[in-house]
Amino acid sequence: MKLFGPIHLTLLAAIALLGVLLAWACRTRRVSARAVRITLGLALAANELVWWAFRYSHEGFHFPRNLPLQLCDVTVWMTVAACLTLKPWVVEFDYFAGMAGAGMALLTPDLWTPWPSYPAAYFFLAHGGIVVGIGVLVFGGIAPLRPGAVWRAYGGLFCYAALVGAFNAVFQTNYMYLCTRPKNASVLDAFGPWPVYLVQAAGFALFLYFLLWLPTRRDTNRY
Repeated sequence: MKLFGPIHLTLLAAIALLGVLLAWACRTRRVSARAVRITLGLALAANELVWWAFRYSHEGFHFPRNLPLQLCDVTVWMTVAACLTLKPWVVEFDYFAGMAGAGMALLTPDLWTPWPSYPAAYFFLAHGGIVVGIGVLVFGGIAPLRPGAVWRAYGGLFCYAALVGAFNAVFQTNYMYLCTRPKNASVLDAFGPWPVYLVQAAGFALFLYFLLWLPTRRDTNRY
């Protein structure tokens, strides 16, 4: 798949359109918000379970190399939990980490196999599902963010990154790309060498978090 080629742009547009339409429909009460969020949560969970069953059946389970520890692996399940429970802290973490992480992944997809293979389709279903699911909750008026959400979510991201970093150090892995950049093009390519790019990425993440807060500021008033 060519980066920002016709297929890539079409998939991005479809994800954005679905998210906007569902959020609008929920906010204007044209559909049942409860039915939408539960359907999204269950569909995302089913998609994830099918994927990991497929992956392990094909490549086997190889600890510690193929564990679901990437940020988007976590935010998939956080999106499921947010849709099914509406817990404020889950919604907060998932909105910022999910929108920023999955959003960047969608813009610069790190595909294992060419489109339209199942792994490539799964990539867009999972990452698109995160963006649509948490977007509907926040912008559909189902679970507005609380004041201080930016800082709590950013602190949660740091805590998770610290845990993953410790795991990487012990087992020589590269989850969250904390040790080396992804092979395909990504925003990390614009930063300096390791470990400088980690500090720059942390600053960029905070910048993204504040950008994501801006469209919610009428509901939260304070970040």
